[in-house]
Amino acid sequence: MTNYDDIRFYEDAEVQKALEEYVKHPMIKGLLQFTFPNVAFDKIEEEVLSCTSIRDFQTKIIYHTVQKVLSKSSEGLTYSGFDRLKKEESYLYISNHRDIVLDTSLLNCVLYEADLKMTASAIGDNLVKKPFLLALSRLNRNFLVKRGLGPREMLKSSQKLSEYIKKLLLEEKRSVWMAQREGRTKDGNDHTQQGVLKMLAMAKADDTIADYFGKLKIVPVAISYEFDPTDVLKLPEILAKRMETIYTKSANEDFRSILKGALGNKGRIHISAGEPISLFDLKELEAKSGSVNEQLQTLTASIDRRIHRNYKLWPANYIAFDLLNSSSMFQEKYTDKQKRQFERRLTRRVNFKNALEVNSYLLMYANPVINQNNLNEDQR
Repeated sequence: MTNYDDIRFYEDAEVQKALEEYVKHPMIKGLLQFTFPNVAFDKIEEEVLSCTSIRDFQTKIIYHTVQKVLSKSSEGLTYSGFDRLKKEESYLYISNHRDIVLDTSLLNCVLYEADLKMTASAIGDNLVKKPFLLALSRLNRNFLVKRGLGPREMLKSSQKLSEYIKKLLLEEKRSVWMAQREGRTKDGNDHTQQGVLKMLAMAKADDTIADYFGKLKIVPVAISYEFDPTDVLKLPEILAKRMETIYTKSANEDFRSILKGALGNKGRIHISAGEPISLFDLKELEAKSGSVNEQLQTLTASIDRRIHRNYKLWPANYIAFDLLNSSSMFQEKYTDKQKRQFERRLTRRVNFKNALEVNSYLLMYANPVINQNNLNEDQR
Protein backbone atom coordinates (compact mmCIF):
# COMPACT_ATOMS: atom_id res chain seq x y z
CA MET A 1 0.00 0.00 0.00
CA THR A 2 1.21 3.50 -0.82
CA ASN A 3 2.36 5.51 2.18
CA TYR A 4 0.37 8.75 2.38
CA ASP A 5 1.99 10.06 5.58
CA ASP A 6 3.37 13.18 3.88
CA ILE A 7 -0.09 14.35 2.72
CA ARG A 8 -2.71 12.75 4.98
CA PHE A 9 -4.63 14.21 7.91
CA TYR A 10 -4.42 12.76 11.42
CA GLU A 11 -5.88 9.40 12.27
CA ASP A 12 -8.18 9.49 15.29
CA ALA A 13 -5.54 7.76 17.44
CA GLU A 14 -3.19 10.72 16.84
CA VAL A 15 -5.65 13.47 17.73
CA GLN A 16 -5.16 13.72 21.50
CA LYS A 17 -1.37 13.83 21.29
CA ALA A 18 -1.56 16.65 18.72
CA LEU A 19 -4.06 18.57 20.85
CA GLU A 20 -1.87 18.20 23.95
CA GLU A 21 1.11 19.55 21.98
CA TYR A 22 -0.66 22.56 20.46
CA VAL A 23 -3.51 23.57 22.78
CA LYS A 24 -1.34 26.19 24.49
CA HIS A 25 0.28 27.52 21.30
CA PRO A 26 -0.35 31.31 21.36
CA MET A 27 -2.22 31.35 18.01
CA ILE A 28 -4.37 28.32 18.80
CA LYS A 29 -4.99 29.58 22.33
CA GLY A 30 -6.11 32.90 20.82
CA LEU A 31 -8.44 31.06 18.42
CA LEU A 32 -9.96 29.08 21.30
CA GLN A 33 -10.47 32.19 23.43
CA PHE A 34 -12.13 33.90 20.45
CA THR A 35 -14.47 30.89 20.13
CA PHE A 36 -15.33 30.69 23.83
CA PRO A 37 -14.83 34.29 25.07
CA ASN A 38 -16.46 33.99 28.47
CA VAL A 39 -14.97 30.66 29.51
CA ALA A 40 -11.84 30.23 31.65
CA PHE A 41 -8.98 28.77 29.60
CA ASP A 42 -8.56 25.71 31.86
CA LYS A 43 -12.20 24.80 31.06
CA ILE A 44 -11.61 25.36 27.33
CA GLU A 45 -8.48 23.21 27.52
CA GLU A 46 -10.44 20.47 29.27
CA GLU A 47 -13.05 20.49 26.48
CA VAL A 48 -10.36 20.42 23.77
CA LEU A 49 -8.49 17.54 25.39
CA SER A 50 -11.72 15.55 25.70
CA CYS A 51 -11.70 15.24 21.88
CA THR A 52 -10.61 11.74 20.89
CA SER A 53 -11.38 11.96 17.16
CA ILE A 54 -11.37 14.48 14.33
CA ARG A 55 -15.17 14.48 14.39
CA ASP A 56 -15.06 15.38 18.10
CA PHE A 57 -12.70 18.28 17.39
CA GLN A 58 -14.76 19.49 14.44
CA THR A 59 -18.13 19.33 16.22
CA LYS A 60 -17.09 20.41 19.74
CA ILE A 61 -14.62 23.13 18.71
CA ILE A 62 -14.37 24.09 15.02
CA TYR A 63 -18.13 24.23 14.42
CA HIS A 64 -18.42 26.79 17.24
CA THR A 65 -15.42 28.75 15.89
CA VAL A 66 -17.14 29.07 12.50
CA GLN A 67 -20.44 30.11 14.15
CA LYS A 68 -18.56 32.81 16.07
CA VAL A 69 -16.89 34.02 12.86
CA LEU A 70 -20.30 34.16 11.16
CA SER A 71 -21.89 36.09 14.04
CA LYS A 72 -19.03 38.65 14.06
CA SER A 73 -18.54 39.14 10.32
CA SER A 74 -21.67 38.19 8.36
CA GLU A 75 -25.41 38.59 8.16
CA GLY A 76 -25.88 34.84 8.20
CA LEU A 77 -25.37 31.68 6.20
CA THR A 78 -28.10 30.02 4.13
CA TYR A 79 -27.91 26.92 1.98
CA SER A 80 -29.91 24.93 -0.55
CA GLY A 81 -29.80 21.67 -2.47
CA PHE A 82 -28.32 19.53 0.31
CA ASP A 83 -31.69 17.91 1.02
CA ARG A 84 -31.29 16.05 -2.29
CA LEU A 85 -28.18 14.23 -1.02
CA LYS A 86 -28.17 10.89 0.80
CA LYS A 87 -26.88 10.66 4.37
CA GLU A 88 -25.08 7.34 3.86
CA GLU A 89 -23.31 8.41 0.64
CA SER A 90 -19.86 9.90 0.18
CA TYR A 91 -19.55 12.65 -2.45
CA LEU A 92 -16.82 14.56 -4.24
CA TYR A 93 -17.75 18.22 -3.74
CA ILE A 94 -16.15 20.42 -6.40
CA SER A 95 -16.74 24.09 -5.67
CA ASN A 96 -15.70 27.55 -6.64
CA HIS A 97 -13.08 28.92 -4.27
CA ARG A 98 -13.09 32.44 -2.82
CA ASP A 99 -11.75 32.19 0.76
CA ILE A 100 -8.68 30.21 1.82
CA VAL A 101 -10.15 28.71 5.00
CA LEU A 102 -13.84 29.58 5.15
CA ASP A 103 -15.08 27.87 1.96
CA THR A 104 -14.48 24.35 3.22
CA SER A 105 -15.24 25.25 6.88
CA LEU A 106 -18.66 26.64 5.95
CA LEU A 107 -19.42 23.64 3.74
CA ASN A 108 -18.62 21.28 6.62
CA CYS A 109 -20.89 23.27 8.95
CA VAL A 110 -23.70 22.85 6.43
CA LEU A 111 -23.00 19.12 6.06
CA TYR A 112 -22.98 18.72 9.87
CA GLU A 113 -26.31 20.55 10.21
CA ALA A 114 -27.79 18.52 7.32
CA ASP A 115 -26.56 15.26 8.92
CA LEU A 116 -24.42 14.44 5.86
CA LYS A 117 -20.85 13.13 5.86
CA MET A 118 -18.33 15.90 6.44
CA THR A 119 -15.43 16.17 4.04
CA ALA A 120 -11.75 15.59 3.87
CA SER A 121 -10.51 18.74 2.16
CA ALA A 122 -7.58 19.57 -0.12
CA ILE A 123 -5.27 22.41 0.94
CA GLY A 124 -2.08 23.69 -0.69
CA ASP A 125 1.00 22.88 1.39
CA ASN A 126 2.16 26.49 0.83
CA LEU A 127 -0.61 27.62 3.20
CA VAL A 128 0.48 25.49 6.16
CA LYS A 129 4.23 26.07 6.39
CA LYS A 130 4.01 26.99 10.08
CA PRO A 131 3.86 23.84 12.29
CA PHE A 132 0.80 25.02 14.25
CA LEU A 133 -1.12 25.66 10.98
CA LEU A 134 -0.16 22.23 9.65
CA ALA A 135 -1.34 20.62 12.89
CA LEU A 136 -4.61 22.59 12.84
CA SER A 137 -5.24 21.61 9.22
CA ARG A 138 -4.57 17.92 9.92
CA LEU A 139 -6.93 18.11 12.92
CA ASN A 140 -9.57 19.52 10.58
CA ARG A 141 -9.24 16.65 8.09
CA ASN A 142 -7.23 18.56 5.48
CA PHE A 143 -4.87 16.68 3.18
CA LEU A 144 -2.00 18.36 1.36
CA VAL A 145 -1.64 19.28 -2.29
CA LYS A 146 2.08 19.76 -3.01
CA ARG A 147 2.95 23.03 -4.73
CA GLY A 148 6.07 24.31 -6.49
CA LEU A 149 7.41 20.96 -7.70
CA GLY A 150 9.35 20.24 -10.89
CA PRO A 151 7.54 18.41 -13.75
CA ARG A 152 8.67 14.87 -12.77
CA GLU A 153 7.95 15.34 -9.06
CA MET A 154 4.59 16.96 -9.90
CA LEU A 155 3.55 13.93 -11.95
CA LYS A 156 4.40 11.54 -9.10
CA SER A 157 2.70 13.79 -6.55
CA SER A 158 -0.46 14.07 -8.69
CA GLN A 159 -0.65 10.29 -9.10
CA LYS A 160 -0.33 9.81 -5.35
CA LEU A 161 -2.93 12.49 -4.61
CA SER A 162 -5.34 10.92 -7.11
CA GLU A 163 -4.96 7.50 -5.51
CA TYR A 164 -5.43 8.97 -2.03
CA ILE A 165 -8.65 10.72 -3.03
CA LYS A 166 -9.90 7.48 -4.61
CA LYS A 167 -9.07 5.63 -1.37
CA LEU A 168 -10.95 8.19 0.73
CA LEU A 169 -14.06 8.18 -1.48
CA LEU A 170 -14.37 4.54 -2.50
CA GLU A 171 -12.68 2.57 0.29
CA GLU A 172 -13.18 4.73 3.38
CA LYS A 173 -16.52 6.16 2.14
CA ARG A 174 -15.35 9.64 3.16
CA SER A 175 -16.63 12.69 1.28
CA VAL A 176 -13.96 14.94 -0.24
CA TRP A 177 -13.88 18.69 -1.06
CA MET A 178 -11.75 20.12 -3.83
CA ALA A 179 -11.63 23.59 -5.32
CA GLN A 180 -12.41 23.70 -9.03
CA ARG A 181 -9.00 25.27 -9.68
CA GLU A 182 -5.59 25.71 -8.09
CA GLY A 183 -5.80 28.71 -5.78
CA ARG A 184 -8.70 31.07 -5.24
CA THR A 185 -10.68 32.76 -7.99
CA LYS A 186 -9.52 36.35 -7.60
CA ASP A 187 -11.72 38.01 -10.25
CA GLY A 188 -15.09 36.38 -9.51
CA ASN A 189 -14.94 34.47 -12.81
CA ASP A 190 -15.34 30.89 -11.59
CA HIS A 191 -14.05 28.28 -14.03
CA THR A 192 -12.88 24.71 -13.47
CA GLN A 193 -9.32 23.87 -14.43
CA GLN A 194 -9.25 20.80 -16.61
CA GLY A 195 -6.03 19.82 -14.83
CA VAL A 196 -7.99 19.19 -11.61
CA LEU A 197 -10.15 16.58 -13.36
CA LYS A 198 -7.12 15.17 -15.17
CA MET A 199 -5.42 14.64 -11.80
CA LEU A 200 -8.54 12.96 -10.36
CA ALA A 201 -8.73 10.64 -13.40
CA MET A 202 -5.15 9.38 -12.92
CA ALA A 203 -6.44 6.72 -10.47
CA LYS A 204 -9.23 5.42 -12.75
CA ALA A 205 -7.25 2.26 -13.68
CA ASP A 206 -9.29 0.33 -16.31
CA ASP A 207 -12.49 2.36 -15.85
CA THR A 208 -13.70 4.74 -18.53
CA ILE A 209 -13.86 8.43 -17.60
CA ALA A 210 -17.66 8.17 -17.33
CA ASP A 211 -17.63 5.04 -15.16
CA TYR A 212 -14.92 6.37 -12.83
CA PHE A 213 -16.41 9.81 -12.27
CA GLY A 214 -19.80 8.13 -11.86
CA LYS A 215 -18.34 6.22 -8.89
CA LEU A 216 -16.90 9.42 -7.37
CA LYS A 217 -20.35 11.11 -7.39
CA ILE A 218 -19.37 14.71 -8.19
CA VAL A 219 -21.52 17.40 -6.59
CA PRO A 220 -20.84 20.90 -8.01
CA VAL A 221 -21.11 23.51 -5.24
CA ALA A 222 -21.52 27.29 -5.58
CA ILE A 223 -20.32 29.39 -2.63
CA SER A 224 -21.48 32.99 -2.77
CA TYR A 225 -20.43 35.85 -0.46
CA GLU A 226 -22.34 39.12 -0.71
CA PHE A 227 -19.09 41.01 -0.10
CA ASP A 228 -15.52 39.79 -0.33
CA PRO A 229 -13.55 41.24 2.61
CA THR A 230 -10.32 40.43 0.75
CA ASP A 231 -11.39 42.14 -2.50
CA VAL A 232 -8.85 44.94 -2.18
CA LEU A 233 -6.09 42.44 -1.26
CA LYS A 234 -6.78 40.53 -4.48
CA LEU A 235 -6.56 43.62 -6.72
CA PRO A 236 -2.75 43.79 -7.17
CA GLU A 237 -2.65 40.20 -8.45
CA ILE A 238 -5.63 40.79 -10.77
CA LEU A 239 -4.02 43.94 -12.17
CA ALA A 240 -0.68 42.17 -12.70
CA LYS A 241 -2.45 39.40 -14.60
CA ARG A 242 -4.36 41.86 -16.80
CA MET A 243 -1.15 43.79 -17.54
CA GLU A 244 0.67 40.48 -18.19
CA THR A 245 3.33 41.12 -15.57
CA ILE A 246 4.68 38.71 -12.97
CA TYR A 247 3.07 38.97 -9.54
CA THR A 248 5.09 37.98 -6.46
CA LYS A 249 3.29 37.46 -3.18
CA SER A 250 4.60 39.16 -0.06
CA ALA A 251 5.85 36.96 2.79
CA ASN A 252 2.67 37.03 4.92
CA GLU A 253 0.11 37.67 2.16
CA ASP A 254 -1.76 34.37 2.52
CA PHE A 255 -1.87 34.68 6.31
CA ARG A 256 -3.23 38.24 6.04
CA SER A 257 -5.87 36.96 3.61
CA ILE A 258 -6.88 34.21 6.05
CA LEU A 259 -7.38 36.73 8.88
CA LYS A 260 -9.12 39.33 6.71
CA GLY A 261 -11.33 36.66 5.12
CA ALA A 262 -12.37 35.35 8.53
CA LEU A 263 -12.97 38.64 10.34
CA GLY A 264 -13.91 41.08 7.55
CA ASN A 265 -17.52 41.91 6.64
CA LYS A 266 -19.02 39.34 4.25
CA GLY A 267 -22.67 40.37 4.32
CA ARG A 268 -24.87 37.39 3.48
CA ILE A 269 -23.48 34.00 2.44
CA HIS A 270 -25.19 31.25 0.48
CA ILE A 271 -23.98 27.75 -0.40
CA SER A 272 -25.83 25.82 -3.08
CA ALA A 273 -25.30 22.13 -3.87
CA GLY A 274 -26.16 21.00 -7.36
CA GLU A 275 -27.47 17.53 -8.08
CA PRO A 276 -24.75 14.86 -8.24
CA ILE A 277 -23.55 14.35 -11.81
CA SER A 278 -25.11 11.00 -12.63
CA LEU A 279 -23.63 8.11 -14.61
CA PHE A 280 -26.36 8.77 -17.21
CA ASP A 281 -25.15 12.39 -17.58
CA LEU A 282 -21.55 11.23 -17.83
CA LYS A 283 -22.38 8.60 -20.45
CA GLU A 284 -24.18 11.30 -22.44
CA LEU A 285 -21.10 13.53 -22.24
CA GLU A 286 -18.95 10.56 -23.25
CA ALA A 287 -21.11 9.92 -26.33
CA LYS A 288 -20.66 13.55 -27.47
CA SER A 289 -16.87 13.50 -27.02
CA GLY A 290 -14.02 11.58 -28.57
CA SER A 291 -10.69 11.41 -26.76
CA VAL A 292 -10.19 11.39 -22.99
CA ASN A 293 -9.05 15.01 -23.30
CA GLU A 294 -12.31 15.99 -25.02
CA GLN A 295 -14.34 14.12 -22.39
CA LEU A 296 -12.57 16.05 -19.62
CA GLN A 297 -13.18 19.32 -21.47
CA THR A 298 -16.89 18.50 -21.75
CA LEU A 299 -17.12 17.54 -18.07
CA THR A 300 -15.26 20.72 -17.07
CA ALA A 301 -17.80 22.82 -18.99
CA SER A 302 -20.69 20.89 -17.40
CA ILE A 303 -19.38 21.55 -13.86
CA ASP A 304 -18.96 25.25 -14.72
CA ARG A 305 -22.55 25.53 -15.97
CA ARG A 306 -23.91 23.97 -12.80
CA ILE A 307 -21.85 26.23 -10.54
CA HIS A 308 -22.81 29.35 -12.51
CA ARG A 309 -26.49 28.40 -12.56
CA ASN A 310 -26.62 27.77 -8.80
CA TYR A 311 -24.57 30.81 -7.79
CA LYS A 312 -26.65 33.11 -5.56
CA LEU A 313 -26.45 36.65 -6.95
CA TRP A 314 -26.68 39.57 -4.51
CA PRO A 315 -27.60 43.24 -5.14
CA ALA A 316 -23.85 44.08 -5.18
CA ASN A 317 -23.34 41.78 -8.18
CA TYR A 318 -26.11 43.46 -10.18
CA ILE A 319 -24.97 46.95 -9.16
CA ALA A 320 -21.39 46.22 -10.25
CA PHE A 321 -22.65 44.92 -13.61
CA ASP A 322 -24.73 48.05 -14.21
CA LEU A 323 -21.91 50.40 -13.15
CA LEU A 324 -19.44 48.53 -15.34
CA ASN A 325 -21.71 48.79 -18.36
CA SER A 326 -23.23 52.22 -17.57
CA SER A 327 -26.61 50.50 -17.76
CA SER A 328 -29.78 50.09 -15.76
CA MET A 329 -30.42 46.54 -16.97
CA PHE A 330 -30.76 45.12 -13.46
CA GLN A 331 -32.04 48.16 -11.54
CA GLU A 332 -35.07 46.17 -10.28
CA LYS A 333 -32.62 43.88 -8.43
CA TYR A 334 -31.41 46.57 -6.01
CA THR A 335 -32.53 49.72 -4.25
CA ASP A 336 -31.09 53.22 -4.55
CA LYS A 337 -29.79 52.87 -0.99
CA GLN A 338 -27.96 49.62 -1.83
CA LYS A 339 -26.42 51.28 -4.88
CA ARG A 340 -25.19 54.26 -2.80
CA GLN A 341 -23.71 51.88 -0.21
CA PHE A 342 -21.86 49.93 -2.90
CA GLU A 343 -20.57 53.13 -4.49
CA ARG A 344 -19.24 54.24 -1.11
CA ARG A 345 -17.52 50.85 -0.73
CA LEU A 346 -16.00 51.29 -4.19
CA THR A 347 -14.79 54.84 -3.40
CA ARG A 348 -13.11 53.69 -0.17
CA ARG A 349 -11.29 50.80 -1.83
CA VAL A 350 -10.24 51.96 -5.28
CA ASN A 351 -8.02 54.68 -6.74
CA PHE A 352 -10.39 56.40 -9.17
CA LYS A 353 -7.46 57.83 -11.16
CA ASN A 354 -6.71 54.31 -12.32
CA ALA A 355 -9.49 53.21 -14.69
CA LEU A 356 -8.10 49.67 -14.92
CA GLU A 357 -8.33 49.33 -11.13
CA VAL A 358 -11.96 50.52 -11.08
CA ASN A 359 -12.81 48.17 -13.96
CA SER A 360 -11.08 45.20 -12.27
CA TYR A 361 -12.85 45.84 -8.96
CA LEU A 362 -16.27 46.02 -10.62
CA LEU A 363 -15.58 42.87 -12.66
CA MET A 364 -14.84 40.99 -9.43
CA TYR A 365 -18.51 41.45 -8.47
CA ALA A 366 -20.00 41.53 -11.99
CA ASN A 367 -18.46 38.33 -13.40
CA PRO A 368 -21.00 35.98 -11.70
CA VAL A 369 -23.80 37.97 -13.40
CA ILE A 370 -21.98 37.79 -16.75
CA ASN A 371 -21.59 34.02 -16.36
CA GLN A 372 -25.31 33.55 -15.62
CA ASN A 373 -26.21 35.79 -18.57
CA ASN A 374 -24.02 33.69 -20.84
CA LEU A 375 -25.82 30.55 -19.62
CA ASN A 376 -29.17 32.10 -20.44
CA GLU A 377 -27.94 33.17 -23.88
CA ASP A 378 -26.74 29.60 -24.61
CA GLN A 379 -30.15 28.20 -23.73
CA ARG A 380 -31.99 30.47 -26.19
